[in-house]
Amino acid sequence: MDIRIKATGYELTSETREYLDGRLASLEKLLGGDTSLVRCEVELGRDAGRPRHGANLWFAEIRVIVPGGSSVYARNNSESINGAIDDVKEEVERQLRQEKKLHIRVLRKSGAALKNLMRFGQ
Repeated sequence: MDIRIKATGYELTSETREYLDGRLASLEKLLGGDTSLVRCEVELGRDAGRPRHGANLWFAEIRVIVPGGSSVYARNNSESINGAIDDVKEEVERQLRQEKKLHIRVLRKSGAALKNLMRFGQ
């Protein structure tokens, strides 16, 4: 998986980079198959659109782009950068699981329809 990280108004530390890599490793399991073509764009930083003294200062955005498939996007704000990473990863996982279930359901329904067509075609 090609991971591209952008830090906005924030100096990316090695601890945050390792934490992010650990969280993104769990996304590769949901993508299955060949993940070398998948691109994951991550943006971390301080939220400039809100007051700088508020509770949710940090934001994280993740966009997963699968060639030949749909892209998944999530953004979340939190009190800490690690909290924002956790929240946005959970949202991306939820979206990927939902998409995977949809593909399985369509495959099963099309197989059942084909079986019925073959049964009545005799």
